[in-house]
Amino acid sequence: MKKKKLKIGVLFGGKTVEHEVSILSADNVLKGLDKTKYEILPIKIDKKGNWNWKKLDEVNLVFPVLHGSFGEEGSVQGLLKLKNIPFVGPDIIGSALGLDKDVMKRLLRDSGISVVKFVVFRNEDEVSFNKAKKILGLPMFVKPANSGSSVGIDRVNSQKDFNKAVKVAFQYDTKIIIEENIIGQELECSVLGNDNPIASKVGEIIPKDAFYSYDAKYISPDGAKLLLSAQIDKKTEKKIQQLSIYTFKTLECKGMGRVDFFLTKKGKIYVNEINTIPGFTSISMYPKLWEATGLPLNKLLDRLIELAIERFDREK
Repeated sequence: MKKKKLKIGVLFGGKTVEHEVSILSADNVLKGLDKTKYEILPIKIDKKGNWNWKKLDEVNLVFPVLHGSFGEEGSVQGLLKLKNIPFVGPDIIGSALGLDKDVMKRLLRDSGISVVKFVVFRNEDEVSFNKAKKILGLPMFVKPANSGSSVGIDRVNSQKDFNKAVKVAFQYDTKIIIEENIIGQELECSVLGNDNPIASKVGEIIPKDAFYSYDAKYISPDGAKLLLSAQIDKKTEKKIQQLSIYTFKTLECKGMGRVDFFLTKKGKIYVNEINTIPGFTSISMYPKLWEATGLPLNKLLDRLIELAIERFDREK
């Protein structure tokens, strides 16, 4: 008897500034899913929040490929839990913690994980350049607290730069985070699993400009050099892999996550952030690092679906 195909809903788009990136990621996921195993339903959310999917119980599982607000921060995960539908990636708490850079960094710091110095301002606060400069020095980075893909981020060197960057960051969130500038290598490691996650090889980002911007990630073909084998020794790679798993567990993540690091010349390792629905475009580091580790895209997607079902069955 022929085995019945699993119905997979691939959810993408959304009310977010990362809408276009989500479409690129979803396109690659849709191409990578094994059509002999799965019946695939693309589900697009437009920029106004309208879904092209009316019957939530038509699928056996949902693969969210939503980046940033309204999808990566736990809202969609909560909806799917209410509808009793398994989904790929972290649960509500892991998703929420992963997107809020302020709360994430405080939890990591309290768990003994090194993070860069930072200060936080809300839109009702008096945002002080002098206070930030005294704590962080120059240059420093101004970011929306809840955003991804380097959207709304600026590197500032002066009061004028600072005022402009703060205005931009507040267009994307009611809370902003301002961070110390770290000189060193930018490293990334992919994590896969539920209770016993594993880590991929460590990759490296070498930006052409001052930092790995949205333009460098998705628009400019030569905005950054991506190395699937970081220029580090084996001992350091092992340490970063272990720290990736510890970060993943500390933030209550499940399924998948990509952990980003800074490594200074003196060997100091800082966790920058985790992405709980990392990019899945054809050049994104999460799938590329797994491919370099020996797990091609189709097998990676199979494993993520298995992990989602495993967690759903256990929680049920």
